[in-house]
Amino acid sequence: MPESDEQHDLSDDSDYASSQQQGFGGSVYSKSAEAREFDENDACETVYSRENVAIHPTQNPAERISGQLRLIKQQSSLFLRWVPYIDIPYNEDSTGELSNSILTKDRQLYAIKYLPFSDVHSVHRYTPPLGWQYLIIVLSSGLAYPPLYFYSGGVREFLVNLKQHVVIVRSADNANIFLVNDFRDPLQRSLSSLELPRAIAVSKASPAHNATARYSAEGSSYVESSSASEYGGRHMPKHHDPARDISLQVLEKFSLITKFARETTSQIFQESQNKGSVTYEKQHENNSSALSETMNSDKLFVSSEPLEEFDNSQLAMGEPRQDPLDAEEWAAFLDSEGRINDSNALKKRIFYGGINSNLRKEVWKFLLGYHLYDSTYAEREYLTSAKKSEYECLKSQWQSISTTQAKRFSKFRERRGLIEKDVVRTDRSVAYYDGDDNPHVKLLHDILLTYSFYNFDLGYCQGMSDLLSPILFVIENESESFWCFVALMERLGPNFNRDQSGMHSQLFALSKLVELLDRPLHDYFVQADCSNYYYCFRWILIQFKREFEYQKLLCLWEVLWTHYISEHFHLYICVAILKKYRRQIYTERMDFDTLLKFVNELSGKIDLDDILMEAESLCRYAGEKGAACIPPGTPPSLPTGPDQASYPENGDF
Repeated sequence: MPESDEQHDLSDDSDYASSQQQGFGGSVYSKSAEAREFDENDACETVYSRENVAIHPTQNPAERISGQLRLIKQQSSLFLRWVPYIDIPYNEDSTGELSNSILTKDRQLYAIKYLPFSDVHSVHRYTPPLGWQYLIIVLSSGLAYPPLYFYSGGVREFLVNLKQHVVIVRSADNANIFLVNDFRDPLQRSLSSLELPRAIAVSKASPAHNATARYSAEGSSYVESSSASEYGGRHMPKHHDPARDISLQVLEKFSLITKFARETTSQIFQESQNKGSVTYEKQHENNSSALSETMNSDKLFVSSEPLEEFDNSQLAMGEPRQDPLDAEEWAAFLDSEGRINDSNALKKRIFYGGINSNLRKEVWKFLLGYHLYDSTYAEREYLTSAKKSEYECLKSQWQSISTTQAKRFSKFRERRGLIEKDVVRTDRSVAYYDGDDNPHVKLLHDILLTYSFYNFDLGYCQGMSDLLSPILFVIENESESFWCFVALMERLGPNFNRDQSGMHSQLFALSKLVELLDRPLHDYFVQADCSNYYYCFRWILIQFKREFEYQKLLCLWEVLWTHYISEHFHLYICVAILKKYRRQIYTERMDFDTLLKFVNELSGKIDLDDILMEAESLCRYAGEKGAACIPPGTPPSLPTGPDQASYPENGDF
């Protein structure tokens, strides 16, 4: 637990308060020092050191990686270094950490080696009501390192030492945000306010949706600003949560961080927990050494040997796609009171054929969990009425906020501003949302703002409007669309976690599936420094929303929602797409930036039926080994219970 003095603001330090009056702290950080890199042969001084500072690469608390954090002064430059502990015996240490759940050589992939503070935009401090304080380091490029948890305290001392060597200015809007080397007005600039273009596949010659945005779909098109306080050279609105509301394009460029954005080959399960897969786990362990060497190399090496052909002889093709579920078939699944007779058979039928467009409004409510499969017509009618009243009550919470209240409610203003900006850019090429003063765009706004009050901890994050838009398009009812969205976010909410743990676990699982199902391709990604799989980030975050034409997307989503052969079928779709273009990827010797551009430009060019058949084939071939590649709790998992469907007991009508 955090120590009591860790709860104090840095303003309690008189030395810091004095520096605030001067406008900077400690020694002046000159511009000439900003370009300096750490020289291991030059003299240096450690000005701060703290043991037992940890990161969490997975959702399993036992798999945290502890290490030593240091601030190192070399001439006029300051560097941050975090190195994980090594040579820890296989037992439970004093902190309760299961020390070797992540292999020693894999721990080194997460090391932060001599990060110059000239590259840092801000330091964000978080003090949870329960738990340990942690810091998030945000770079001037718009990227963020994983949270650093101080299990032995020391956050305040870190900040006090930091301000003695670099210019740090406390944010005027949030006392727990410290802008680094900000020589201009310390106005908050949030990662969440980076604009998401309507179409991702954008070339250098074609600007994004907003002409002033500094990111395009190409990984190499970011333009550095001259000041560490700028994101893309433009002023941003006031600060939001830096690690939660981060744009798709920023996250797609995570691989630019030296060590954090490296794919880990750590074991998911210990042999004692999964004896049946000892041989398979050993195979991963034997390969991790070579992977570590490649990851730690500063040079890109791509073998000149031809890419080994993948043996498809053991793969059985997936079943052919069928016509969509029609009204006659749907009626046959219902009994006289409206219950679905065989939910598994229904899911199978939808998995192989999708749903006729005029039935989606009714069937999607079952797939998303808004209605229970064994509910009756009467129960569903009752639920609709009850949930409408509950929705109106939730909506009234923000509708009743007066202008005077809003002035004192910064979180509400920030979320409302983000939503207002995002909804006017969501699916405007679809006729349902096209045109000025479109009432459906207003419904998107109202549902998302209501959800931010329903789930206040998560709030609103960029990308949510992309997930809600097709639901409202199909359901065409505000209240029911809201509750279907709530049910979907029960599965996909971890995609928007503050520490991106949900996304990292899926990308980790994807890397293991590619290694299992196409080892030559995986080895190429390792050699080409592409094994972090961040070029697949958008696919996973918004469930292929930008990759397919709208009607095809609706069919894909209902296939995924059946969870018929796997609740992680979307990961097998990722593998199938990569395998489809494996030859081109290798022949053109794609590095990360080229691969990111290539993946983005696949939008609208992928044959959905072929990919679904290939993904099914891969999923069935992988079997239990494929399931073992995916950490427990990896999104999208099924809702834990029917909390969203509160049906009356007998006699309550």
